[in-house]
Amino acid sequence: MATNAIDQTRRMLSLVTYLRDRPGARVEDVARAFGISVDELIGDLDVLPMCGTSFRGGDLLEIDTDGERIWWRNADDVAEPLRIAADEATALLVAARAVATLPGLRESDREALLRATAKLEAAAGESAGASARLSVTFESEGGVFADVDRAIAERRRVWLRYYSPARDELTEREIDPIRLFAVGHTYVEAWCRRSEARRTFRLDRVAEIRLLDEAADPPPITPRDLSEGLVQPAPDDPEVVVEVSPGGRWVAEYYPHDSAEELPDGGLRITLRTPDPASLRRLALRLGPDGRITAPRELAESAREAARAALAAYGE
Repeated sequence: MATNAIDQTRRMLSLVTYLRDRPGARVEDVARAFGISVDELIGDLDVLPMCGTSFRGGDLLEIDTDGERIWWRNADDVAEPLRIAADEATALLVAARAVATLPGLRESDREALLRATAKLEAAAGESAGASARLSVTFESEGGVFADVDRAIAERRRVWLRYYSPARDELTEREIDPIRLFAVGHTYVEAWCRRSEARRTFRLDRVAEIRLLDEAADPPPITPRDLSEGLVQPAPDDPEVVVEVSPGGRWVAEYYPHDSAEELPDGGLRITLRTPDPASLRRLALRLGPDGRITAPRELAESAREAARAALAAYGE
């Protein structure tokens, strides 16, 4: 069952209490208690060690698992009463007020957040005064996030105008959102009604969004496994060869690839796979003199044409 970010946060907060009272709990039993899959539970457990009672490091949750049982190593230490510092109170209050202004936030969640903010202000005393002089304004991605999160919670279809950098065009499409996730950027995994296939959309590339009255009805599909990153080429995806100079060796660090062969000049011949080879034209333009696509021939020529067109535009 798809969950939104707020529901996941609620679950993880409950999970902390559950694990504190059940040292060595079995993974399958915990997943069953929370009505989630084992993979979803493991995903939560990967996040919890990055949470704790200090913004400055230390006091983080030492929760680990061997795949069968779960242990919380420092439950007693973290359970000590929290003494919040002035800078921590300021950061929390500014963030809470900012989130409370997000469009699309469910009213019950907004009211709960405002109640918690008021309690924090009372506890912070004079420290709360500094936060009142600060404010945060979310860019468009924040509003898109709130709309998508609401659509997931209410199981509604969404209409998008979406920018595709590979084709350098805006397209209109209707999607049934499945979940939000972050891998460097924030994405929504959804069933796209235009392509009748699962698609992933980056929120900062959404030019316009509208929630529809029609109910979302994605087919029963398993969410993608993101443990190996967002881009996971399939063995039957087309093969692309890129040759880079020493200044372009970073490509091997940022793009999953099958092989990276050393070249005499200190560069690399990188072989990779992608379901959309045309998307690598932008990589070729970004590399400039530090790299070029050598295969397939059609893609190499397309990249050269794109470079010539860009140079001509500068000439005009």
